[in-house]
Amino acid sequence: MTTPLIWLITGASRGLGRALTLAALQAGHTVVATVRGTHALPAHEHLTVRTLDIRDRAAVRATVDAAAAQLGRIDVVVNNAGYGVIGAIEEASEDDARRIVDTNLLGPLWVSQAVIPIMRAQSRGHIVQISTVGAVGTMPLLGLYNATKWGLEGFSEAMAAEVHRFGIRVSLIEPGALDTDWSGASMRFSSPLSAYDALRTELFGTAEVPWPEGEPAGGMAPQDAATAILAHIADSADHRLRVLIGDDAPAQVRAAGDARLEDYGRDPRFPAG
Repeated sequence: MTTPLIWLITGASRGLGRALTLAALQAGHTVVATVRGTHALPAHEHLTVRTLDIRDRAAVRATVDAAAAQLGRIDVVVNNAGYGVIGAIEEASEDDARRIVDTNLLGPLWVSQAVIPIMRAQSRGHIVQISTVGAVGTMPLLGLYNATKWGLEGFSEAMAAEVHRFGIRVSLIEPGALDTDWSGASMRFSSPLSAYDALRTELFGTAEVPWPEGEPAGGMAPQDAATAILAHIADSADHRLRVLIGDDAPAQVRAAGDARLEDYGRDPRFPAG
């Protein structure tokens, strides 16, 4: 077993957050897991569950400070809380936009800001941002979600260079498809315009919003993704900023990268490969 660490994981009630919480506990670590509402996490002597809305900056700081005071330090923070919104950019309401930005982008920013002083004083720590292959490329009707994850990657890349000198490591986890309820009960939907019904049908097989409950999403099991993330965290020699999770992730990132390079390559000043 690796040296026991103190973890703080947001969005731990379901999906990947829950899988990470259980995997960390099984590996012998201590976990402070935050949830927004009810949860079914099992009782465990090394688990503390706290209620937290990560959109509330003051509550985030109070929760992080309380965890550090209770346990003496924080070694790993996983910013996992977040959700997706299906809707064309034209369809997005102000509430749709503000809620997802507050949760997916500003929430991890508040958590990162709260934990950096603690980790800086310790001269060590690891901030793990749960991103997506959708932070490299985009998909129609997922523009708001893509925007929040691109923003997460932007500030996290800058932050990694800022805090490296303090012994703080930053990782951006980019999963492909995960077999969670992200695209089911957790998905939000903008009010649809009929002009985009054909596109919804092409992409998702239905123009109905919200879409009918169907088969499991497929993709990598969250338990397997959690195992891969724990292995990355435990490997002090793995200095990657971006970590691909899932067999489908590399090809998706390569396709998005190639499309971007093709665009840039049309500028005669762009260096040839």
